[in-house]
Amino acid sequence: MRTLCIDIGGTGIKAIILDEQGNPMTDRVRVPTPQPASPEPILDLIDELARAQGEFDRVSIGFPGVVMENVTKTAPHLDNEKWKGYPLGEAVERRLGKPARVANDAGIQGLAVIEGKGLEMVLTFGTGLGCALYIDGRYVPNLELGHHPYGKRDLKYEDRVFDAECKRIGAKRWNKRVRKMIAQVEPIFNYRKLYLGGGNARLLDASRLPENVVVVDNVAGLLGGIKLWA
Repeated sequence: MRTLCIDIGGTGIKAIILDEQGNPMTDRVRVPTPQPASPEPILDLIDELARAQGEFDRVSIGFPGVVMENVTKTAPHLDNEKWKGYPLGEAVERRLGKPARVANDAGIQGLAVIEGKGLEMVLTFGTGLGCALYIDGRYVPNLELGHHPYGKRDLKYEDRVFDAECKRIGAKRWNKRVRKMIAQVEPIFNYRKLYLGGGNARLLDASRLPENVVVVDNVAGLLGGIKLWA
């Protein structure tokens, strides 16, 4: 059983095919997210990526927003209005002729790295801020911590650490903000382990993070796709 895994991001869309054990069978490819980032251009791009990757039996899609029963509800870093109530899973099935499952991208990333014990949490740093929670390995969907108020001036968590802000203030100050955010989040959720991923995880200074905080490779955003079918 070969799974085509797609990771839709605000700046890039990635694809890979995995075997039943979650091992890569093709090279990961990444292409820029089309603009405008509305459903039809993105579906066209998924179609192209699928043809280039080769034969597969099913599709897993990580999406940067709230997803309920394969239907997208929000997409703050895409063409948000066009994605409200969009049946992405059904649309991909029609295009590719294979069964498809869709979930939040941070949620899928966590499925690839969690240990499945106690309360575990994932934060992903990229175009925006993704978040996912797991209890004994079971995913608790659609926790949007990034849009929760944080500090003064009506800012949200995402406003402090998203990609554009990281580029504006530099990696050193950005790291300090991430550590401050972790210190605020920890006593709220009391997680056993926190995983930090996403495209900007590579900028994190792991040596200055608490012992129960782990930096993970961004490729997990694709590798977790196999777990949607477990």
